[in-house]
Amino acid sequence: MVDGVVEMPKPKVSERAGWNINGWPVALVVLLVLVAAVVQFSVGVNHGSSGMVWLGIGLFVVGVIVAAGLTAVSPGRARVLQILGRYAGTIRTDGLRWVNPISSRREVSTRIRNHETAVAKVNDLDGNPIEIAAVVVWQVEDTAQAMFEVDDFVEFVAIQTETAVRHIANSYPYDVHTDDGALSLRDSTDEITEKLSAEIGARVHAAGVRVIESRITHLAYAPEIAQAMLRRQQAGAVVAARQRIVEGAVGMVELALDRLSEHQVVELDEERKAAMVSNLMVVLCGDRDAQPVVNTGSLYQ
Repeated sequence: MVDGVVEMPKPKVSERAGWNINGWPVALVVLLVLVAAVVQFSVGVNHGSSGMVWLGIGLFVVGVIVAAGLTAVSPGRARVLQILGRYAGTIRTDGLRWVNPISSRREVSTRIRNHETAVAKVNDLDGNPIEIAAVVVWQVEDTAQAMFEVDDFVEFVAIQTETAVRHIANSYPYDVHTDDGALSLRDSTDEITEKLSAEIGARVHAAGVRVIESRITHLAYAPEIAQAMLRRQQAGAVVAARQRIVEGAVGMVELALDRLSEHQVVELDEERKAAMVSNLMVVLCGDRDAQPVVNTGSLYQ
């Protein structure tokens, strides 16, 4: 096990090119043989020649056997060849091809595919229930592994993708409330998706599949704790905003005192400075507009 991912067994078979030739010349030869077989059979029947009849039958059988080797390969698809149960190679060249007539030919799509997982409810690293879903873009890279290493490579990719998504969700918190640079599912999107792609790729490599990209498509707290977490986020936002306001207010008060002292507008002792600072902080940090109060006395009376 490496980084929480179970190591898959090494593949026993790998893709190699299967023997094949251009099928159009072979198709022409087959057509000529079949025509010759029909002509020989007809002439033999008309002239009562059993030799010509059997020759026509033989040519027809040969033509049918040779024609059985003709295989059409579509773009974006490959043909996996087996001869008497043994892997004989893969044909990726599109068009009409001719192969060993006794070989079996299984078609495998090599096109790029998408798979989107269902929304799963899991616990994050902090134990909070969350909902998460992801989409993975993948492609068959090794047709031999895809056909012979797993029963159904499409289902294999689906199950391993869901397993990887759950493992990633269990390994990181939904959100972090400190500034220590820790990764979180909500804030570290690029890093998390990179780790998700790497884990899915490691899990499906045994099936000959290459992961092109993966993305988290749905991420939210579970409904039963969504309201509580929303209030927690709002409280955090309020605290952060208050902290920013206080920092700004302290700077403004400091600037005001420095300007008053620099231009000698008024001489303030420590008690008057404290009163001025208190009033300015109330005005600058208050939620409501300041209400002016006219003081007809003095600070010491």
